[in-house]
Amino acid sequence: MNRRRIVALLFAALAAALLRPSAGAAATAGELQNVGIVYLHGKASWPGAFNGGILSALRDEGALIATPEMPWSFHRRYAATYDQAMVEIDAAVAALKAKGARRIVIIGHSLGANAAIGYAARRPDLADLAGVVALSPAHLPEVGPMRGFVAAAVARAKKLIAEGKSNVPQTFPDMAQGIPLIATATPVVYLSMFDPDGPAVIPKNAAAIGAEAHPVPLLWVVGKLDPIDRRGPAYAFDAAAKNPRSKYIEVFAGHLTAPLAARKQVVAWINSL
Repeated sequence: MNRRRIVALLFAALAAALLRPSAGAAATAGELQNVGIVYLHGKASWPGAFNGGILSALRDEGALIATPEMPWSFHRRYAATYDQAMVEIDAAVAALKAKGARRIVIIGHSLGANAAIGYAARRPDLADLAGVVALSPAHLPEVGPMRGFVAAAVARAKKLIAEGKSNVPQTFPDMAQGIPLIATATPVVYLSMFDPDGPAVIPKNAAAIGAEAHPVPLLWVVGKLDPIDRRGPAYAFDAAAKNPRSKYIEVFAGHLTAPLAARKQVVAWINSL
């Protein structure tokens, strides 16, 4: 056998070895069958946005995936109240259960993480809810720059509602990661999202989770370059993390890249539930 033939056979064997699933991979294939994942995207983005490869990794392990377009997407912003968004999540959960999901994990990024925490706070009796993953939690109407930035608009929304104009679209200020934006919304929708005492306040929803008889496990993932990282676990995680499986993870990443940096840790945590 000549040298060229030997080299060709060696390369063929190497390629086959690289492409062949390992024994460990074969053992974990389908491990997440019957697990349904609802992924909630962030503000002004789109279904599945900025998941960092987490969804494809979970799908490869057999998980069922739902990526609903939430009422704060680029195309829908803001099309429904915070509590109406919870009903839309219910629909995504029901669709996964109809496909055979027996355990549900809600994953959210940015405003979607806010909503994932809010959902768990409002569904304490959902026995199928196995865990919540909050990736780069954001939208903090009760604190700092955002509270001051929207204070006059919140007062105006309350006045319009009192005048019977709760469903008349208006132009209001918005903010994403410290960047001022303009949004069109009805006063009732705007107030539900931006009232510092309203339903979209993460610490309040986290405290509700922690007060449950059987708190859902929470994985909080934050990048060290994300402004919310400065608030630390005391901001909201500690109040919610009453389940021993809850975990707080910091990665060297920013707001948008934290899901990618934490992908393996997120998948491993979901597998541990």
